[in-house]
Amino acid sequence: MDTDALTPGLLQDLRATRPYPALSLTMPTHRRAPDNAQDAVRLRNLVTEAGNRLDADPRVTHEARTAVKAQLDRAVAEVDQRRALESLVIFADADEYQIWQLPRTAPERVVLSDSYLTRNLVAAKAGAQPFWVLSLSAEHASLFSGTSDGLRPEPRNGFPLTAPHEEPNPQREERIGDTPSAYSSEDTRNFLRTVDEGLRAVLAADPRPLFLVGLAPALSLLDEVGESAKPAVGRATKGTTANTSAPELIKELGPALTYWRKQAAAHIQGRLDNAHSSRSFAGGLDEVWLAVREGRAGLIAVEEHFDQMVRVTDGHLEPVDPDVTPSTDGQVREDIVDELVEAALDKGCEVAFVADDSLADHGRLAAVLRF
Repeated sequence: MDTDALTPGLLQDLRATRPYPALSLTMPTHRRAPDNAQDAVRLRNLVTEAGNRLDADPRVTHEARTAVKAQLDRAVAEVDQRRALESLVIFADADEYQIWQLPRTAPERVVLSDSYLTRNLVAAKAGAQPFWVLSLSAEHASLFSGTSDGLRPEPRNGFPLTAPHEEPNPQREERIGDTPSAYSSEDTRNFLRTVDEGLRAVLAADPRPLFLVGLAPALSLLDEVGESAKPAVGRATKGTTANTSAPELIKELGPALTYWRKQAAAHIQGRLDNAHSSRSFAGGLDEVWLAVREGRAGLIAVEEHFDQMVRVTDGHLEPVDPDVTPSTDGQVREDIVDELVEAALDKGCEVAFVADDSLADHGRLAAVLRF
């Protein structure tokens, strides 16, 4: 699966507590030769490490160990190296496995816990900055799912839609003296109402920024007959057809997408700056952890590749040596950043992943506080 499949409902399922051990394996991958030759070897080494971790963990029963290893072996056999992106994530427990190919890099890790390590999926989803694109004319409407990795058709909620074909009316043309504009037709208005209904359902199920591509009369009429397209963050007034390709749409949307991404990054930084000046700011792992636990964080910003192993002592976090593992110290949290992100999402907090070193002065993560 890829990040487009990560709906809020699926993320909630993945974050659910499971019988120990739930195994998460992550590793960077490569799209092309010759670099991708190392991926299979790296995966075999991580599978061996996972097996050793399962064997050495006294909390894992013989039955659970055997079942998880079997699920992991099935997952590895199903990995398609031809579809490799920037990273591979495998989840496995005693009953199932999942394979995720992500467009953002992830470190080599094997984690045993009572839930799956979803941070890399959340980071990839956030980093990909998913958006919708609606390609529109009086005759068609096509929906595309976009990320930083590209654009692809999205057949859902009736899309793509084609307007019912209306036969020419020679008598009407003789009376009026010309063929009427498609955008003055009640049939076109009805068609765009159907488009509006489908788009509204898409945005309700998976809210994302929306971009529109079409001639000005088509976009204007869609605004007139419905509400779903009015909050669009970008528009390209370019005629499209049912055969307009994803690369053609991306080219037309290039300036709008660049502007939107710059604005999004500046907006996060601005919120952090305002919070800092108004003393509604928390910085560093321990402070942000406490704010999230107390439900005071409204936004947390985390550097993309920040991770830290800690020991929880009296409600505070103490960094520990990377050689220490939970199997030798039950108080150690192997990826407290992932746990923090999960807790923040549970409490309705917004999570943003930002560029490495952009929060170096604040311990690699920061929060805007609600109170």
